[in-house]
Formats: sequence, structure tokens, C-alpha cells
Amino acid sequence: QVQVVESGGGLVQAGGSVRLSCTASGLTFDDYSIGWFRRAPGRERQAVICVEMRGRTIDYTDSVKGRFTASRDNAKNTVNLTVNSLKPEDTALYYCAARDDSCSRSWSRYNYWGQGTQVTVSS
Repeated sequence: QVQVVESGGGLVQAGGSVRLSCTASGLTFDDYSIGWFRRAPGRERQAVICVEMRGRTIDYTDSVKGRFTASRDNAKNTVNLTVNSLKPEDTALYYCAARDDSCSRSWSRYNYWGQGTQVTVSS
């Protein structure tokens, strides 16, 4: 059974940093791209960043470029997302998802999803 689990969210002050982790089990992790999405209150789910199987990252949202970085550790079946210079508008439920293909901006193209981890940025 495949499981995808996010961790690391919480309440953070604006300007601070947070590191989120996405761990997957029950699949051959090296064969999957891992995407991060977020859903802010009252808004649609948004693709943020993705890490392909060989480690190349793709940014999907202009507002996060330079502040969001992602990397994968295949030995630990984990992708980490570090967010710096947090802004109140980064407040959202952050999800990761696994896709057995290259990265996609569309959440519906992913095979497996986690339940999400909440990040709340206070001003």
C-alpha cells in the first residue's frame, strides 16, 4: 500500500523559514517525480514546485521563486521543501504528490497524494 506523508508545518512569523518533508512508502521512490502544491483559504490548489526523478526542480509559481527550494533524498524516500522569507500569503495547506512520470503542474496527473500539512504565517 502506497503512503505519502507530509510533515513539518506549523505557525511561523513572517520573514521566517520552515522546512516541510514528504515521505513516500510502498513504491519505488526513484521512479517518481514529487510535486508540492498548496491550497490557501478561499483559493484553488496551486502547483508550487516539483522535483523530478533525477533531482531537477521546476518552479511553478512566480511568487515563490528564490524563496522555495526543494531537494530529494532517495535513500530516505523523502523530498524536503525549504521555504524562506515567509509571507502571510504563503499561509496554506501544503500537499505533496507522487507521479510516475516527469513533473506536471496539474494535480490530477499525480498518482498518489498526502493529506497535507498546514503552514500559517503570522504578520
